[in-house]
Amino acid sequence: MQRPTPAWLFTAIFYEIYPQSFRDSNGDGIGDLPGVIEKLDYIESLGCNAIWLNPCFESPFGDAGYDVADFYKVAKRYGTNADLKRLFSEAHKRGMKVCLDLVAGHTSTAHPWFQASAQVKKNKYTNWYIWTDNGWREPKAPLSSIKGVYDRNGTYITNFFAFQPALNFGFAHPDPNQPWQLPVDHPDVKAVRREMMKIMKFWLDQGADGFRVDMASSLVKGDTDYKETMKFWQEIRAIYDRDYPDAALIAEWSFPNLAINAGFHIDFMIHFNTPAYTTLFRHETERDAFRMTPLEECGHSFFDKAGKGDIKAFLDIYQEHLGPTKELGFISIPTGNHDLTRLAHGRTIAELEVAFAFLMTLPGVPYIYMGDEIGMRHIDLPSKEGGFGRTGARTPMQWDSGRNAGFSIAPANKLYLPIDPAKDRPTVAGQSRDPKSLLNLVRKLAALRVKSPALAAHGEFIPVYAKAKKVPFVYRRSLNSEEYLIAINPTKYAAKISFDATYLGDKFETVVCRGAKLSVKKEKARLEMKGVSYGIYRKR
Repeated sequence: MQRPTPAWLFTAIFYEIYPQSFRDSNGDGIGDLPGVIEKLDYIESLGCNAIWLNPCFESPFGDAGYDVADFYKVAKRYGTNADLKRLFSEAHKRGMKVCLDLVAGHTSTAHPWFQASAQVKKNKYTNWYIWTDNGWREPKAPLSSIKGVYDRNGTYITNFFAFQPALNFGFAHPDPNQPWQLPVDHPDVKAVRREMMKIMKFWLDQGADGFRVDMASSLVKGDTDYKETMKFWQEIRAIYDRDYPDAALIAEWSFPNLAINAGFHIDFMIHFNTPAYTTLFRHETERDAFRMTPLEECGHSFFDKAGKGDIKAFLDIYQEHLGPTKELGFISIPTGNHDLTRLAHGRTIAELEVAFAFLMTLPGVPYIYMGDEIGMRHIDLPSKEGGFGRTGARTPMQWDSGRNAGFSIAPANKLYLPIDPAKDRPTVAGQSRDPKSLLNLVRKLAALRVKSPALAAHGEFIPVYAKAKKVPFVYRRSLNSEEYLIAINPTKYAAKISFDATYLGDKFETVVCRGAKLSVKKEKARLEMKGVSYGIYRKR
């Protein structure tokens, strides 16, 4: 029996918004919440009915807002708490949901909690962060720490950058010889946990529809099997089910078999913990923007027209996670995000069309990163707010051919990041006018998904033709009497295959197609595909 899940997730299509680069409403060069509200009709027209908003809380912005200084206050550059409430309200009027980004595992060193924790004199917040008990003593790997910055006699544990101290969710197996390692049931650790739920409740009560949790697996230290981290999230999920049953809990864990069993409704399968996403969209000349995957391990991706990828490399991992979780929650394979090299990098519009045909017909919950629907390019830029190699995926949204591509009226040198300088940069306005554009294909695919139960998050997924280092990849999506067949060939090589099609029958219709031809005779199907092609077919 399926675990209780918000009903809206079954047909959800998310749109990820990096707020500082989406739409600047006041001319200061930085995107803001009123700018997001201005563009809600566009997001709705795209077919997306849910939004994931990257961090919008008070921050020094050393890591683009993933270094929070106040979880209860919207950063001034984005607007006010009232603006965020208005975003919730305006989205809800359109039948859309808004999920916020929660940085659960750490804060900024500028956070008042940490400033109090760093004091020599003991206080309420002394143990809210993890400190060793000696200013010269550093923890053993994989923990990392910073010393010599504060007068407190200890080094503080970080989760990512030096200014992101880890909140204290306890140690799964505290070392008795290291008394600074607190157990998960220590009163101060439990206080941190209660505060995290308090933050979620605060925004859920304001109208938020859930949270995507940054680095969701990073909380409890020394938790090699994640049992204690999973227990914490299961406790949170129980509160959700009791008090906020229509709210979504979304993990950045990238290991759905753990995340979903920990209580998350959705987990992203992206560029760490499993190589699944890498096998699809990263290849030997294009590592992820974090450079987390060593060059020699990238190989060729399936969506590489050279034809050296292998769908089985993805499918074996995907099905290993899909099977145990499909009655509990959903896997998301996003088009990309603010941490990844743009999907359009090194790909033509035709190749992007094939990728979208695949991503919008998978089970689970699709996520479109802003701008991917028009093929925005990855731009080589110096680091901004801790972006480093990720910065090129965070450039301003390209709305039209006007000043600063319609993002802002500010002078170009005042923009958060520069606009793509290419004269042929894609824009929403330009592609809206072209019925054959990528944007209009995405709209068509989104509309198809929302109205077709078999293509929804919970429809059955059955590979039909999936052979190592061969194309095409053919799979079925079905629910009750509705049946779809999807064929994907991202390579430059033509392909012809035959297969049993008893389930399809002799009567079917071509729904969306590019360079593919399907024929069925006496329950035997023949599929002919040109290079870089796809076909979506529906049983009549």
